[in-house]
Amino acid sequence: MVPKKEINVVSDMAKWKRSQAYADYMGFILTLNEGVRGKKLTCEYKVSEPIEKLVALLNTLDRWIDETPPVDQPSRFGNKAFRTWYAKLDQEAEKLVSAVIPKHLADAAPEVAVYLKESVGNSTRIDYGTGHEAAFAAFLCCLCKIGVLRVDDQMAIVFKVFNRYLEVMRKLQKTYRMEPAGSQGVWGLDDFQFLPFIWGSSQLIDHPSLEPRHFVDEKVVNENHKDFMFLECILFITEMKTGPFAEHSNQLWNISAVPSWSKVNQGLIRMYKAEVSAVGRGRLLGRTAALPQHHGSAPVLLQLWGPHHSHLLLLGDCGLGALGR
Repeated sequence: MVPKKEINVVSDMAKWKRSQAYADYMGFILTLNEGVRGKKLTCEYKVSEPIEKLVALLNTLDRWIDETPPVDQPSRFGNKAFRTWYAKLDQEAEKLVSAVIPKHLADAAPEVAVYLKESVGNSTRIDYGTGHEAAFAAFLCCLCKIGVLRVDDQMAIVFKVFNRYLEVMRKLQKTYRMEPAGSQGVWGLDDFQFLPFIWGSSQLIDHPSLEPRHFVDEKVVNENHKDFMFLECILFITEMKTGPFAEHSNQLWNISAVPSWSKVNQGLIRMYKAEVSAVGRGRLLGRTAALPQHHGSAPVLLQLWGPHHSHLLLLGDCGLGALGR
């Protein structure tokens, strides 16, 4: 069952915030937030076969970038070669997803593939933003809900799969000079990402020496970015932007004054809930029990693993909100 747009006008936002899909999505984000708390990217963790298959999928997307070089054009930003790259993903997405999920779940591939296609940016505007990132998280959550990913995959989901996704998205952004989607400019947290700041700040909770004030120190970032997702984000920002950090990334500069990583983490989660509420507008919403219609699809009982959602959920399909702006 392919998701369809359910949020089309501002008044539909209340439906999204009351939906089981919204609760599922935020529960998934918070479960992973706890799962990586105090852990380094370089620590040891289980890597299951589905995790390896997801990394292989992302490696394929990376290879397609190499096979689709930017074209010469008058405009500096938004290289039109991205549309060629995206057309290949649009054509191959279901096949890529089918290689990740077992054969008995093959009927889920068309829906799950929609979230994957929504997660890489907009091919018309040639932009990318936090909503596209959220679509990839929804893609992963769908895989958890249908049982492809399991509770003991939590660390690998963030450190192996999501971190590889970030690498591919940064390569897309740099290669095709993608514009930020819905950027708040200097007043936004970041032009492109949000989740790695949440999970990255969780990694740093109770760190014996690194405090929030240290992430604006270039030496500290260079020495520790391979261990911490938050610092990897800071490194990418400093590579992409020029001028004083306080001017081009004012929100992050202000966060560096927060006394502890736990407070940073809590504050970012509050910000993200507001962000998720905003980015749902005009995009896709899977049909869940919280929405009134099922259009004949047979509801199934699925259990979302993790401490935040251990109860059974009634779902028409594995749908969540694909939230790309």
